[in-house]
Amino acid sequence: MSSAVDLTRRAFLGSAVATSAALTRAATPRDWTGVNSTRYPDPDIVSLDKRFKAKLGNTPIQRLYHNPTMLWAEGPAWNAVGRYLVWSDIPNNRQFRWLADDGHVSVFRSPAGNSNGNTFDWQGRQLACEHGNRRVVRYEHDGSVTVIADAFNGKRLNAPNDIVVHPDGGIWFTDPGYGSMMNYEGNKAPLEIKEAVYRVDPKSGKLDMVSDELRKPNGLCFSPDYKKLYIAHGNVFAWDVVDGVKLRGMKTLCTMALGEKKGGADGIRCDTEGNIWAGAGWAGDGFDGAHCFTPEGERIGMVLLPEICANLCFGGPKRNRLFMCGSSSLYAVYVETQGAHIC
Repeated sequence: MSSAVDLTRRAFLGSAVATSAALTRAATPRDWTGVNSTRYPDPDIVSLDKRFKAKLGNTPIQRLYHNPTMLWAEGPAWNAVGRYLVWSDIPNNRQFRWLADDGHVSVFRSPAGNSNGNTFDWQGRQLACEHGNRRVVRYEHDGSVTVIADAFNGKRLNAPNDIVVHPDGGIWFTDPGYGSMMNYEGNKAPLEIKEAVYRVDPKSGKLDMVSDELRKPNGLCFSPDYKKLYIAHGNVFAWDVVDGVKLRGMKTLCTMALGEKKGGADGIRCDTEGNIWAGAGWAGDGFDGAHCFTPEGERIGMVLLPEICANLCFGGPKRNRLFMCGSSSLYAVYVETQGAHIC
C-alpha cells in the first residue's frame, strides 16, 4: 500500500473513531460534575494508533476545576518545586493556581495584565505574556516584576501570546496581537508591527525576530532535542533550529482538519518521544480537546473534552499528567509518556 493511500486510510479511520465516540457520548451523556468516567476505559480517550501513549485501561479524564465566571482559561504551566499549576483567565485579568496536594484552587494574581501564556524558566521564575500591557514579564523570587520585552525597533509589541525557554536561557515567544484586537482579552489598539516570533538573548537581553512567516503565530514548543520549533496557527508548522538562535525551512507538520470538522490548534507541547500534543477546538463534539501527532505529523490519538481546549502542559511529579485548559474548566489525564521539557 502506498504511503498516500495509507495516510488516507488512517485519516478515514480516525474520523470514524471520533464520530463513534461522539455518538457514544450522545447516547450516554456524561456527568462532568464528577471527576471520574462512568466506566473504564474512558470513551473520550480515543486511540487511533497503537503508538498513542495514553493510559487507556483504567484512567479517567478528570475535571479538576470548573468556574462559570472563568471565561477563557489559557497558559497552563507546572511548577515542580511548589507542586502547583498556574494558568490565566484572560478576560477577567487574573491567574489561578491549583495545588496538587489537596486540589485547592485560588486566585494567584490579580490583576495580571490580561496574561495569556505562562512558563517557568530554569531558575524557577514565572514568565508571562501580558496581552493588556503588550509585554513579556518575569516575576522575580522577591515579588518584583521585570519587563523582558515590550517593544521591537522602537514600536510596541502587539500582544505577546505564548512562551518557551531554551536551555541556553533564551526566551522565545509569539506575538500575534489577539489581545490588542479587542477589549475582551486586553486593550483594543492598532497593531504597530507585523505579527512575528521573537527570541530574547539571555545575556544581552536583545530582542530578535526569528520569523514573521505566519499571519498569527500562536502556541509554540521545542522538540525534545531542541533541534525543531513547532508553532501553531490553525495547523501546526515546523522549523529547524539553527545554532539555537535562528529558524529555517518552515513546513506544515500537520493539518487539524478531521473529516468534515475544520477546527484548529492553539497551545502545543511535546512529549519525550517527540509527539506533539495540541490543544484543539472550534469544531465541536468529537474534535474539541487535545490531539496527539507523531513527529511526522500523523494524528494518533485524542482526548475529547466538552469545551474548547485552548492550551495544555505536562506536569505532576513524573511529568506524566496532561493538564488541559478548557474554556471555563481545568482538566487532567494521566498518560504513558512524559513532557519533554520543564519550561
